[in-house]
Amino acid sequence: MRTYLAVIDETPEAEIALRFAARRAAKTGGTVLVLALIEPAEFVAWGGVQATMEEEARLRAEGLVASVTGTLFEESGVRPSIQVRQGEPIEAVRDVLSENDGIAALVLGAAASGAPGPLVSHFAGSDAGKLPCPVMIIPGSLTREAVDRLS
Repeated sequence: MRTYLAVIDETPEAEIALRFAARRAAKTGGTVLVLALIEPAEFVAWGGVQATMEEEARLRAEGLVASVTGTLFEESGVRPSIQVRQGEPIEAVRDVLSENDGIAALVLGAAASGAPGPLVSHFAGSDAGKLPCPVMIIPGSLTREAVDRLS
């Protein structure tokens, strides 16, 4: 089964990329693996404070995932798999790709303006030729209608 790996965060381009992945999955009989990343918290001298910061980040990520996956299911009929990972984003994506050989494409959103984010820069740049699947970079400037037409 085709699985589209969509990395989400709180940016509009991530939402556009997830919509594209869900529509492609629906049209190809596939599924979506939604990956929410929690970057490691900066070191705080008091362990309890750091643990609270990490827990708040995890809860924020889980809330984001719950919100977008509910919408995704309503609009496309695709029930995604969900993973929340903490750590360096590039390493986390690389780990997910190596653990799941059924991933058909890594779907990333590119900001509508400004420089590309670190995931787009890395996976479309130095690591592009080493990946086990294609990378789909979805422009953040696309409207929902354009995504629907293109997917």
